Amino acid sequence: MAEAALQTGARANVSRQFYFTMALTCLIIAVLGFMPTYFMPLAQGRFRGPPLVHIHGLVLFAWMAFFCTQTWLVARGKTLAHRTWGVLGVSIATAMVFVVTAIVSWRISQASLPGQPEGLAHGVRAFAWVSIGGLAFFVGAFALAIVEVRRPETHKRLLLLATISLLGAPIARWFLTLLAPSAPPPPAPPTGLPAVFAPPVFVAVPPALIGDILLLVAMWVDWRTRGRPHPVYLIGGAIMVVLHLTQVQVAESPAWQAAAAAIGRIIS
Repeated sequence: MAEAALQTGARANVSRQFYFTMALTCLIIAVLGFMPTYFMPLAQGRFRGPPLVHIHGLVLFAWMAFFCTQTWLVARGKTLAHRTWGVLGVSIATAMVFVVTAIVSWRISQASLPGQPEGLAHGVRAFAWVSIGGLAFFVGAFALAIVEVRRPETHKRLLLLATISLLGAPIARWFLTLLAPSAPPPPAPPTGLPAVFAPPVFVAVPPALIGDILLLVAMWVDWRTRGRPHPVYLIGGAIMVVLHLTQVQVAESPAWQAAAAAIGRIIS
């Protein structure tokens, strides 16, 4: 019996260390991903953007840092501190809803101004699904994690899944940096109008799927430690992958285009 208790304790410790490692990996991916397009230009004084863009970056990086800190607290056995700081996660997630919606609305409203190139507004509305669809998945997984807070095995997996779903954006910056030298520069906007860039939606699919590899790692660890992947990974992970694979179809649908147009009127 004592040996079984020791084995159970050892597995629990390995699990805590694993989730901290996964959270740290997500944070590193986020930092390295935005290094060439945000952090370095910002440090060199070359980045130009409205305050909303900086707030957007601050809030999303706050989540990555918060999740990493929370898993570190659990790994160190500081469960009480973990629970005490947990309410901050609700505040960050709420801020994410407002700031992501605001920046998407702002970009759509800019692209919809009279005089902008034909088709620009459609392209920006289409790409907005990448942000709004990802936000909806994150919020859903986060809300379920709060509901399941008394079931740690489910709670921690939902939060990891929610965080993995955010990795498409920083990974996409690697693609942007590598392909930028050979890509033609976007055309200059008409005089007096803001410059708005609308990448095709399909470019967001490969980075998102690369981020999903971390889900496979988590499932493999579950297989080794539990004998089977947890339902959170099987069901939630399947929904996440389907969301990523259908981004183009949903983004181009009339229903989403109408919804995105309504979002664009929030700030306009």
